[in-house]
Amino acid sequence: VQLVESGGGLVQPGGSLTLSCAASGFTFSRYTMSWYRQPPGKGRELVASIGSTGASTNYVDKVKGRFTISRDNAKNTVYLQMNSLKPEDTAVYYCHIPGQNDWGQGTQVTVSS
Repeated sequence: VQLVESGGGLVQPGGSLTLSCAASGFTFSRYTMSWYRQPPGKGRELVASIGSTGASTNYVDKVKGRFTISRDNAKNTVYLQMNSLKPEDTAVYYCHIPGQNDWGQGTQVTVSS
């Protein structure tokens, strides 16, 4: 299993970023996928999940209405569109297969003026 996150960076408050996670080594279209984040000095937390077909999504309350998770099973890729970013969204973002032990290297998102 390989999960490669990309798309992070430095953005001003109110800005937007789209993260991507390229997956390989497993049958991507069969699995729910999630995005997690780890703020500085804090533990890793679930941000959003998407079902195997993309028909169902779930978000933690603090990102509802601002973040959108999506997937392209033809490209084995899951995305996280992040709008109206806040300084408290600053974290390393990871994609993850729920129930599995594999993690990618993550991508840093910094929201600061």
